[in-house]
Amino acid sequence: MTTTLTFRAILGSEGLERDRSIEIAGDGTIRAVRAGGAPYDGFLAIPGMPNAHSHIFQRALAGFGEEARGGDSFWSWREAMYRLAGSITPEQLFAVARHGYARMLRAGFTHVAEFHYLHHGPDGGRGRETTEAVLAAAADVGLPLSLLPVYYRTAGFGGEDVLPEQRRFAHASVGDFLATVEGLGAAAAGIAPHSLRAVPPADLQELVSGADALLGAESPLHIHISEQEREVEECLATRGRTPIDLLADTIELGPRWSLVHATHATAAERDRLRRAGAGIVLCPLTEAHLGDGIFAAREHFLGGGATAIGTDANVRISAIEEARQLEYSQRLRDRRRARVATEEGAGAAIWSWLAGGGGEAVAGSRPEGARLGRIEPGYRADLVVLGQDAPHTLGHGLETVMDAWLVAGDDRDIEAVYVAGERLVERGSFAREAEIEARFSEAVRTLWS
Repeated sequence: MTTTLTFRAILGSEGLERDRSIEIAGDGTIRAVRAGGAPYDGFLAIPGMPNAHSHIFQRALAGFGEEARGGDSFWSWREAMYRLAGSITPEQLFAVARHGYARMLRAGFTHVAEFHYLHHGPDGGRGRETTEAVLAAAADVGLPLSLLPVYYRTAGFGGEDVLPEQRRFAHASVGDFLATVEGLGAAAAGIAPHSLRAVPPADLQELVSGADALLGAESPLHIHISEQEREVEECLATRGRTPIDLLADTIELGPRWSLVHATHATAAERDRLRRAGAGIVLCPLTEAHLGDGIFAAREHFLGGGATAIGTDANVRISAIEEARQLEYSQRLRDRRRARVATEEGAGAAIWSWLAGGGGEAVAGSRPEGARLGRIEPGYRADLVVLGQDAPHTLGHGLETVMDAWLVAGDDRDIEAVYVAGERLVERGSFAREAEIEARFSEAVRTLWS
């Protein structure tokens, strides 16, 4: 059975296309995009935004660990994160994750890649309880999830043993980790070596070969890299190269690789990544929250680099605010306006760039299955519908509505969110919202009491 949705305009690959009907097949993919007309199902439909990097348990960390303590930095924030990671139960994780995933849908995210490293029990004991909690939470709210189990073996570039507070993350060897991945079966979409602090370079080839055998040679590979200046300095001191150069010299990069943050990538490193076809995942709100620094997004955009966004620590979950923070960081750095923009404006350019890059990051280089991040035949019918009479788009026509949303708007301007053609969010309202928020509130109070 097919359904058809008609809009005053859509944000297509070539920009705004007026009076368009989207024909959706029974499996939720777009069968055709054609000329259409009134009556309309909405004002402006834009591609749903893939969330390419999430640590959902950290949703319960928002507001904690913010007090000033000496030379406060990312590294002292980690202490609060470790406290949370060491105490959260599977039941609490389900409540936290379900709340976070529901918020993602309300905010225009229509798929999430979960960078999942909370594998084990508090004592390091093996089990699938935390993983099942995350999978169940996403399924409960209807948010498609790509699970990326994380390999974590060491506590530094010198191969130091993991710390006691990292035992829920750690595996003793590549073989130990691959056994975990194998046990997940079809639930695992790809894998994620955590970082080169946590993964010895000598493990990478065995790790990727094992993932190829279990998940396929096109499965996505994600890694944290060059997020912090201290990380770069320690890698140079220990390994004689920056993390990005060390990774690229050790393993063959390509379109299936997504490098998360890459905040301190040099121009030469960014060029190297573009030539390899590897993507970058930016998490602008988290990078600002942690004081990481500013990635050269304008230069990467103009160079044609693939880029996605992620909510990472999930302190604030909003697709448009991630896009705004990205653009404004470039304006502050350069003291000029319209940095990630085309002659038609910034809003549509940034959204299209990040949504398309997010689809590539989530899928890796797999050719099969529905694609994400564009309103085109063969792509999953994930749509975010903006209202013409919404709080921050009042008075705007199609030419300026995306710019108005970028600089002034928020989630209240979203009229509806569709996933695979199914309308899941209606004017900011989500099914069972009161119960989801009550369970989340109880979990947070208990965790931090």
